[in-house]
Amino acid sequence: MQRHDHHTTAFTEHSRFPAIIGRVPLRCLKTEIENNLLTPPSAATRTGSEDEKAPEKQEALRCFRCLHPITRREEQTTVNGRHSHVFANPGGMIFEIGCFRGAPGCGHAGSPTLEFTWFDGYAWQVAVCSGCMSHLGWYYTTAGASFYGLILNRLIDAP
Repeated sequence: MQRHDHHTTAFTEHSRFPAIIGRVPLRCLKTEIENNLLTPPSAATRTGSEDEKAPEKQEALRCFRCLHPITRREEQTTVNGRHSHVFANPGGMIFEIGCFRGAPGCGHAGSPTLEFTWFDGYAWQVAVCSGCMSHLGWYYTTAGASFYGLILNRLIDAP
């Protein structure tokens, strides 16, 4: 019986890492990527007060496909001590995700599952752009807590 991989995405051409990574042990590959390939997201510059701007204009992070506002830099959070993480799904696809408290521009697809979760104790659902339905990451929930793990190269800084 073939297992359906919920973390696989159709947008591999936009991945920052190759979709085919060979037979390198994932633990070694994850360490190599974290140590040598990742660059931190650029620092956001702020102008004006939050009260002066509409939410969608506050340092918006937008969908890479349709530019729909997804979240804001102010929503960045840390999970397991870090904002950004690199993971490989069971199919070998590698994702660099950032953790966000909220992403009002996302919708959820599927039922929450613990299968192949990247964060112990958290169930996940696919997170999609509510503007164009592009896969942007995952929504994680556990008792009393939730966050979005959004694929960083699928978010664009835009006013």
